[in-house]
Amino acid sequence: MTSDDVLAVIERELALESPEVRRSPALVEDLLDADFREIGVSGRLWTRCEVVQALLAEDSDDPGSIEVTEMEGMLACDGLVLLTFLSRRDGYRARRSSLWRRSEGTWRVVFHQGTLL
Repeated sequence: MTSDDVLAVIERELALESPEVRRSPALVEDLLDADFREIGVSGRLWTRCEVVQALLAEDSDDPGSIEVTEMEGMLACDGLVLLTFLSRRDGYRARRSSLWRRSEGTWRVVFHQGTLL
């Protein structure tokens, strides 16, 4: 793995923040690993299916742009990249982390956690 892998993962993470991707079940499912889990800012544990459905239910008239800052990535081990960053949306800030795994030749997020600031 190289720094190019980290850059590829950052690109895919940023895609997940875009309204166009978030509104497309096929695009979201392509980015989420089959084993995906998320601990949201509320502390709730989300499954892959629940996240896809929740993104579809977001208000399509107000995509609520997500600002991402302080993005950092590191190679955790062969086939795993850890990202950490801050997000801001609708006046809320959260510290986030995502663990991405190379799966079937591409990078997919297997775990995500958000902590409200």
